[in-house]
Amino acid sequence: MASYVILAQFTDKGIHDAKDTISRADKFKAMAEHAGVTVKDMYWTIGAFDVVSICEAPDDETATALSLSIATRGNVRMQTLRAFTPAEMGRILGKMV
Repeated sequence: MASYVILAQFTDKGIHDAKDTISRADKFKAMAEHAGVTVKDMYWTIGAFDVVSICEAPDDETATALSLSIATRGNVRMQTLRAFTPAEMGRILGKMV
């Protein structure tokens, strides 16, 4: 499974309904499970992003489909980053020419 960091920023709608953020997170986890994505950790943060999720998905397409599905609800804007373990990065470096 590939690892992903999902960064979320509340939209105006999302911040207006901030008290619902934990229940929305539970819905996100359920949607992720249904899509074949495992949510390893989720954090509410201070700074440029309001929520950071660490997930595992079988491929980029699955991770992107989940992020798009969440973003269409209008509560957050998403950025999905592919994350590499040290072993994966070692294989990538080994392919450098």
